[in-house]
Amino acid sequence: MVTAPDLPNCKLLHSGKVRDVYEYQNDKLFIVATDRISAFDYILSPLVTDKGKILHKISMFWFDFVQNVIPNHIITGNFDEFPEELKKFEFLKDRSMIVKKAKRIDIECIVRGYLAGSGWKEYQKSQTVCGIKLPAGLRESEKLPEPIFTPSTKADDGEHDQNISFEETVKLIGEDLAAQINEISITLYKKVSEYCATRGIILADTKLEFGIYDGKLILIDEIFTPDSSRFWEKDKYEVGKSQDSLDKQFVRDYLEKIKWNKQPPVPVLPEDVVNKTREKYVEAYEKITGRKF
Repeated sequence: MVTAPDLPNCKLLHSGKVRDVYEYQNDKLFIVATDRISAFDYILSPLVTDKGKILHKISMFWFDFVQNVIPNHIITGNFDEFPEELKKFEFLKDRSMIVKKAKRIDIECIVRGYLAGSGWKEYQKSQTVCGIKLPAGLRESEKLPEPIFTPSTKADDGEHDQNISFEETVKLIGEDLAAQINEISITLYKKVSEYCATRGIILADTKLEFGIYDGKLILIDEIFTPDSSRFWEKDKYEVGKSQDSLDKQFVRDYLEKIKWNKQPPVPVLPEDVVNKTREKYVEAYEKITGRKF
């Protein structure tokens, strides 16, 4: 599925890099996870078969796992519970959800527990990550003394998210809300990383989104998926180098290797890269949930 289809009682609000978001029956949202894959703010081709289903199933697993920490936007992600008008579309099964229509907080809530990616690049220059001072002598992929909250702005498609300080977050959304999303993001990261460790996975970092519904803070979007998190295999983990990830880092690494300048034209991914990416997503799902895909 490349383009967002027309669906009954659904008004397309946004076709993103991966998700199509509809307003449903005026008071809810209907979200479809497609098989599109993006990197460096561009949608790539071809599609990665089943990717949307894997993202959906992992998110549903985690929403259930953390519901005692914070409520979320899910009304149902079970196709059998969908209204008859949507059940006519078999392709929606296992990749779509009906959710509460929350007012999105335009902050990407990033929590980092390890020194990787752009954080490692910055640390090498200034011993900071997103302006937060860290101890000297840390190595690539090393565990941080404590997880850190490094928010960024929520950019529109085609634009880059900008890292911002906690003080700038306070200016944008107010002190109480900033403190709340900081604390809950760290709590969620710790809870999920502890569980991941029991499944042979290190959760290096993750990105969360929140909204306000009925005056209360709730968790929205997707959570702890290979698209929004960096997962490393515990038994292959080695400090001092970049890690083999169970996420789309494999695609980013390929694009870096071919020295793409991150401008159009966007390269087409070779078949072996697409197949290997699918394998990594399936492996992440199976390791996390203990279920066969």
